[in-house]
Amino acid sequence: MTAVRPAVVLCGAMGSGKSAVGRRLATRIGLPFRDVDADVEASAGRTIAEIFASDGEAHFRDLEHDAVARALTEHPGVLSLGGGAVMDPRTQSVLADYRADGGLVVLLDVSLRYAMHRIGSAASRPMLADDPRERWTRILAARRPTYERVSNLVVDTDQRTLGAVVREIAARLGVDEAASPDEGC
Repeated sequence: MTAVRPAVVLCGAMGSGKSAVGRRLATRIGLPFRDVDADVEASAGRTIAEIFASDGEAHFRDLEHDAVARALTEHPGVLSLGGGAVMDPRTQSVLADYRADGGLVVLLDVSLRYAMHRIGSAASRPMLADDPRERWTRILAARRPTYERVSNLVVDTDQRTLGAVVREIAARLGVDEAASPDEGC
C-alpha cells in the first residue's frame, strides 16, 4: 500500500496567498484542500488568536507541528501551512522527508506592499500586533532563509493573478491544460 501524502504543500509569509492559491489549486487539480491553521483551530476549539492569548506562542507551535505532521501522512491534496510553521525544526524535518520522497513544497513569495494589501486588518493575526508593516518585515527577514531551504519551488505572487499563480504550480505538477480549464482570474 502506498502512503498517502499531499500533492503539494504551500508555505510563505502572511499575505502570500497560501489559502486562496491552495483552494483554487485544489479545485483545478481535483483534490481536497487542507489548511493547517484551520486544523489547529478545530482541534483546539479556539481561534489562533485565542490560543496565543491564553496559552502562548510555544503551545500554538506545538499544536501546529502536530497538525503538519499528521497532514503530511494522511492528506492527499493541497496543504497550506501557517506562516510560521516551517520555523519549528521538527516541522523542517518532516518537510525534508516529504521532499526526499518526491514531494513538492512551494514557497509563495510576496513583497510587503502586496502582503499588506492582502492582509487588511491585522486584528486576527497575533504576530502582527502593534505595527503590522514593521513586524511583517522583521518576521519575513527571520523566516525567509527557512522558507527557501524547505521549498523546492518559489513562485512570485506580486502583480500576478490568482489564476496565473495556480497555473504555474499546476504545470509543475504536470496537470494537463486541456484537462483542467482555467476557472478565471
